[in-house]
Amino acid sequence: MAKIGFIGLGIMGAPMAGHLIGGGHAVFTYTHGETPQFLLDQGAQPCASGAEVARNAEVIITMVPDTPHVEDALFNPTGVAAGLAPGKIVVDMSSISPVATKDFAKRINALGCDYLDAPVSGGEVGAKAASLTIMVGGPEAAFAKVKPLFELMGKNITLVGGNGDGQITKVANQIIVALTIEAVGEALLLAAKAGADPAKVRQALMGGFANSRILEVHGERMVKRTFDPGFRIELHQKDLNLALTTGRQLGVSLPNTATAQELFNACAAHGGSAWDHSAMVRALEKMANFEIGSGR
Repeated sequence: MAKIGFIGLGIMGAPMAGHLIGGGHAVFTYTHGETPQFLLDQGAQPCASGAEVARNAEVIITMVPDTPHVEDALFNPTGVAAGLAPGKIVVDMSSISPVATKDFAKRINALGCDYLDAPVSGGEVGAKAASLTIMVGGPEAAFAKVKPLFELMGKNITLVGGNGDGQITKVANQIIVALTIEAVGEALLLAAKAGADPAKVRQALMGGFANSRILEVHGERMVKRTFDPGFRIELHQKDLNLALTTGRQLGVSLPNTATAQELFNACAAHGGSAWDHSAMVRALEKMANFEIGSGR
């Protein structure tokens, strides 16, 4: 049994922490608000600060929304760094800036501890099913120690390279996801406007080369108009901003990523920041003056 710290118990973090407890580990928690009751019932041990979590745990995991939140969780006066001792491992499973990640790793390394960036893909469904894809950057020895914990939360677990490489892999993932959502939205909208049944079009496409998890899961959301998150548009906006910022820093043009971001921006302007990211299709529908499944 390992002693694990878990900071950030949102829609993703809470079930991930639950899987660690279910795997027989002692889990020390800290989050804004209260530790969810179902985790307390399983045996989670809430702490008063990130520093207290770090003092109790051998491996400390953060799972928070954005770069500033990770920096605060790690380095505020009562944050994780204040409770670290040499030999511990800090694992950030948030999706944040690859550049900032390298800086955070250096600051944690200076305290005699290892750092892994290990962002995930799979959303709330994957978190609950323990089927997340986990993309890891950091030293191989630390990865080997933490891998059994990753295996309690995910299925496809890859050490990509050094610190920052996990985060740049997640940025690439989010580009592909956004552009595929846009493609599925365009295709189903066109089919529906032409008079075809979008549910049957989706079913037919799932048997061919156009099949994807996005078509399977988010295509169904588009047809059934179920846009509760899931993965919120505002979080995908954050990830695409990381992509576009990194692209500018590296001199890489990402024209279709920029288009996807503008469609998310349009949804946000209509009050959709908290919609599931599959609701990008609503921006396309506004331009077409037609909704998938409306029959109009």
